[in-house]
Amino acid sequence: YDLLLKPKKLALYIAILFCVCSTGIPFLPLHQLCRFCDLRLSSCSGAGTCMSNCNITSICLQAFEVCVAIWRKNETGFSIETLCHDPSKPLYGIMLDDSRNATCEMKEKNTTSGMAHVCSCNEEECNDKLLFSPIINKPPDDPLVYVILVSLLPLLVMGIVVVGMLYWYRSYRQRMLNQEWESSMKKRKPKAGGLDCSDACAIMMDDDRSDSSSTHANNLNHNTEPLPIDLDLLVGKGRFAQVYKAKLKQTTSEQFETVAVKIFPDEEYASWKNEKDIFSNTDLRHENILHFLTAEERKLEKQYWLITAFHPRGNLQEYLTRHVISWEELHVLGSSLARGVAHLHSDRLACGRPKVPIVHRDLKSSNILVKNDLTCCLCDFGLALCLDSSLSVDDLANSGQVGTARYMAPEVLEARLNLENIESFKQTDIYSMALVLWEMTSRCEAIGEVKEYEPAYGSKVREHPCVESMKDNVLRDRGRPEIPDTWLRHQGVAVICATIKECWDHDPEARLTAHCVAERISEMEDELDKLSSRSSSAEKIPEELKIPMEVEIPEKEVKITEIQDIIAVDCSVSDKK
Repeated sequence: YDLLLKPKKLALYIAILFCVCSTGIPFLPLHQLCRFCDLRLSSCSGAGTCMSNCNITSICLQAFEVCVAIWRKNETGFSIETLCHDPSKPLYGIMLDDSRNATCEMKEKNTTSGMAHVCSCNEEECNDKLLFSPIINKPPDDPLVYVILVSLLPLLVMGIVVVGMLYWYRSYRQRMLNQEWESSMKKRKPKAGGLDCSDACAIMMDDDRSDSSSTHANNLNHNTEPLPIDLDLLVGKGRFAQVYKAKLKQTTSEQFETVAVKIFPDEEYASWKNEKDIFSNTDLRHENILHFLTAEERKLEKQYWLITAFHPRGNLQEYLTRHVISWEELHVLGSSLARGVAHLHSDRLACGRPKVPIVHRDLKSSNILVKNDLTCCLCDFGLALCLDSSLSVDDLANSGQVGTARYMAPEVLEARLNLENIESFKQTDIYSMALVLWEMTSRCEAIGEVKEYEPAYGSKVREHPCVESMKDNVLRDRGRPEIPDTWLRHQGVAVICATIKECWDHDPEARLTAHCVAERISEMEDELDKLSSRSSSAEKIPEELKIPMEVEIPEKEVKITEIQDIIAVDCSVSDKK
């Protein structure tokens, strides 16, 4: 009966039966028929309904295999992959959750090879027709439904009236506040050389008097209309979005504040939403986390915006490329970086209130901004993950192998994360942070001869290495960026280097926590407070007097291990607490 309903399957069955009869090969049962062309270029734009244009029909090897189609967009165009697959096993790092469908309904997934649209189904050649538009099931013609709808109508009308009255009152109150503000501004003489940021303003200056922020974070854009923002200058471009320096105008004057606007195209909605959701958590606010103002859906431009504080010094990679830093600057940059990561990973706020830990998963020098006071703040949370207790092992497994290959921890490169322990995700951030600390140290004048800036692993790999290339360096060769002996002559740098080595340990369990790193760098300032004056004195010696010589270094100045032991003990106690 099944064969009579499926003529193509019947034809194949007759052909196979003929071959079996003529050759004497044992007869095998006929399994699912699917389109099976592997990867092919396509003209399908990912909207509406598309055909796979695969002319090869294949019999799946196993009875439980289903038809699968994968649509991808890359820099050159579109591609469609068709195949058979066992739904109980992961495919490109994800599990198929719609294998019982009769039709191939495309869903966006974060696979190990990037974002893609995936569908699976169990009907004959069902992966030939790909449905991108959502299918809306027609409600059943049940009289009870209509009765319920009619009975709810008065409540709906009342709700609309209440919402309308609230909106009118809010608009009226806003107009009154604006009029009051305008009248007060007429009486007040403007300050020379800057803006008058009163309580009525939505924007204020940070502590360093340079970076934009909000008096009421996350509530800046409470209206449906987009904010009056003029894009000024493109300052950065990443895989998912572009960052602009922009002017946020005040509605009642010609004054403006400088902000940063991160613009995502329509197809990167998932990345925008993830970063917006991370930023919207008020517990994220910290001096070493980029200050978030608001998010907007610009539907007319088919764009999604994130509006944040603007830091004119740019990211850490750019800063290290242009500047050689002093020991004091290394201490400030490293300490603030560790504090930012520690806050991100922490499950409690300073006041003791519980907080959901967050892992960045793409920590690198280009995703760290340098503020005017030379402290760091973390940005770009498009790949970040909230380690909520409700997440299952499957949820964590489906989060994918993400990040930048150069900064991926060994266990991420090898795809062997311990999903039973959420601490393993934090340990990958610690490895990445160690590489960033190494980049800072390589540009510090305290190490002696300072070379041109190079990212971690420098010339050992190409500019944008792939995962396989990094596997050769990090897993096979157990390689790490070089720490020359000359770096260890400076006591402070020696402690930083010891910390770096503990943070990029091949064993994730052996790595320090971000909190311990922050404590160690902070305590090092007290232990080595005499070092700064000694180092600055040495820097003032004329170049002609700096000749190689053998000297006996007093015992007090070389007990680096004692300092490290003291700090290590303190860190272990703090971790237990």
